[in-house]
Amino acid sequence: MVLLSLVFTVVFSYLLGSVNSAITVCRILKKADIRDYGSKNAGLTNVLRVFGKGPALATLLFDLAKGIIAVVVCRLVVTYGFDVMFFNNDRFIGYIAGLSVMIGHIFPVFYGFHGGKGVLVAATTLIAIDPLTCFFAVLTFAIIVAITRYVSVGSIIAAFSYPLFTILTQSLRQIDGAWQNMLVGLVIAFLITYMHKPNIERLKAGTENKFSFKSSKSNDSDDKKTD
Repeated sequence: MVLLSLVFTVVFSYLLGSVNSAITVCRILKKADIRDYGSKNAGLTNVLRVFGKGPALATLLFDLAKGIIAVVVCRLVVTYGFDVMFFNNDRFIGYIAGLSVMIGHIFPVFYGFHGGKGVLVAATTLIAIDPLTCFFAVLTFAIIVAITRYVSVGSIIAAFSYPLFTILTQSLRQIDGAWQNMLVGLVIAFLITYMHKPNIERLKAGTENKFSFKSSKSNDSDDKKTD
């Protein structure tokens, strides 16, 4: 049942993650493919820049639901359906679900394995797994973006705050499996950083664009891919 639990979690979460929120929302609300506009990225930031706050909010809510559903369903099915619990705590399977839904979002099987950068999905899955850790990670992101106005910098720093706050907050609360949860969080952090390689190069070159709330249909460069 342990192997079945892992297979179910990975497959279900990956397929759910492969349903791209930005593409779906923009096709429904704007009858347009978001990949034809702005940075060509199928993610929240590009939707906000191109189509404004309404579609961006719908995309955000879609991604919130997608991540939360993956974590909640897998925790319920594995813990109560398969009667399996890893490391004396049902959070670990939530982290596996979170990583899997994030991979589906980045490499969606339904869209030629080209998706967003997984930052939003990583954050929203953490809401369902551990709200306290999520609060600190999102706060870190907000502070860094407010200071630097670089979403990419905020995303990378927040990504590494994810495993850090996981081990700190869960150890203080004496939650079993804190180290294992932290290791999955570290994998997520490195994956997010890897997906930001072009942004890092442009940051080094001083050509990374700063974040703006203004909507634009201009052909922004790919360094704006942050979702």
